[in-house]
Amino acid sequence: MTEYTPPAVWTWNKENGGRFASINRPIAGPTHDKELPIGKHPFQLYSLATPNGVKVTVMFEELLALGHKGAEYDAWLISIGKGDQFGSGFVDVNPNSKIPALMDRSGPTPIRIFESGAILVHLAEKFGAFLPTEPAARAECMSWLFWQMGSAPYLGGGFGHFYAYAPTKIEYAIDRFAMEVKRQMDVLDRRLGESDYLGGKDYSIADMAVWPWYGALAKGLVYGAGEFLDVASYKNVQRWTDAIAARPAVQRGRMVNRATGELSSQLHERHDASDFDTKTQDKLEAAS
Repeated sequence: MTEYTPPAVWTWNKENGGRFASINRPIAGPTHDKELPIGKHPFQLYSLATPNGVKVTVMFEELLALGHKGAEYDAWLISIGKGDQFGSGFVDVNPNSKIPALMDRSGPTPIRIFESGAILVHLAEKFGAFLPTEPAARAECMSWLFWQMGSAPYLGGGFGHFYAYAPTKIEYAIDRFAMEVKRQMDVLDRRLGESDYLGGKDYSIADMAVWPWYGALAKGLVYGAGEFLDVASYKNVQRWTDAIAARPAVQRGRMVNRATGELSSQLHERHDASDFDTKTQDKLEAAS
């Protein structure tokens, strides 16, 4: 491999290669004008069923399962591979052009919330659910929530990119991030060896944040790296992953804004609870 010497000033003069090269750029802001649709419910979610998107749809479905009717939401599909996140309407909601993005229209003045962790906290505080109020328990829950926000970039943008998506395999990069991801899995495994859930005895937004990333990893569903990382050896993570996956609200949340996988698991848009029974892609295609 030819050794790379960085220039004095970096310039963007070529695509960086890899799976996401066509949508990567070193500047922010919209690339085109496009208004976002608005449905009938108090919350308008613009997202895709990536791990970050699943956090929020799971939260909505869990709130609705608890009986919080005010948590009804419209979920609109944002196709990041097509650059929907760079439309002017989306950038107005999230200037960082990342999913998920949420408009809370339940009050007199619409409120935008972006970053998945911020959305989870906003909803938890609004409905008084899945976030403890006792100071020590709240601190534990929030610590694990922000652990995920800080740790997942090493899993996705670090390990996932260099192991699965980069145009060339770089041993140093893969080894560096594999070591960190295994350390993170060990952190989780140790915590879950002493507690049913990450925040303590109760399921919380900390679990909703961590599970879509590390639960998928634990089951070998991302990056084709289950064997490489020996994920089956993290027994406490496996137990926790299975327990959360069995929750009906989690199963529904995983389907919302999903555009890959089995057609029966894809609900591109969600506007009513009945959509899970009538508007998954298998049913829509069979009717067309």
